[in-house]
Amino acid sequence: MVKAIIFDLWGTLIENGVYPSPSRQVKYMLRVNYAFPDFIAAFESSFMKTKHESLQVAFEQVVKDFNVRLPSFVYDKLIGMWNKNAILSKSYPEIEEVMKKLREEGYKLFLLANIDPFSWQQVKEKFNLEHMFDKIYLSFETGHLKVEKEAFEEILVENKLKPKDVIMIGDSIDSDVKAAEAVGIRGILVDRREGRVFEGVKIKTLEDLPVLLRD
Repeated sequence: MVKAIIFDLWGTLIENGVYPSPSRQVKYMLRVNYAFPDFIAAFESSFMKTKHESLQVAFEQVVKDFNVRLPSFVYDKLIGMWNKNAILSKSYPEIEEVMKKLREEGYKLFLLANIDPFSWQQVKEKFNLEHMFDKIYLSFETGHLKVEKEAFEEILVENKLKPKDVIMIGDSIDSDVKAAEAVGIRGILVDRREGRVFEGVKIKTLEDLPVLLRD
């Protein structure tokens, strides 16, 4: 029986404010020759596992870790783009109603996000996120990304839950669904554009979730 639901943030609850995605724009500006899955793993580890004192410092750490050099104006572009993403981000329209319904049905709700402290400060207030969840787990505070088992194990241990008690909802096959399944948690993919090739359970919007959980 499902007792708790873990939600991803970007692409699941909140839509990016810039396109291409901010991470893809960082890759382009760094001019690094990485396959995107390899890049995103290295970038998030550098950028989102530590509470950097400023975006400037955070991007300086990224540049150092990727062993590249950037002129000062590129740092300004990176910082501006990153802030713009949070400022222009939008929540998906069904979120508040779905969360309210799930709460009424007795589920514990957790947020698990790979995110930096600067974006979090902006979006948590903009979308009133702290009031939607029983507990929130952020990579820059825990030091763990979703692809690391410790991120999910912390939630299970802290809340006295077994993997069978929990489901994970996210828009990434690798960092949400497969990462959860690696510790025995069932993963459900959010495929809003209905274009993902995926053999597991997927939904188009979170509106489909309460019904799915009752079946």
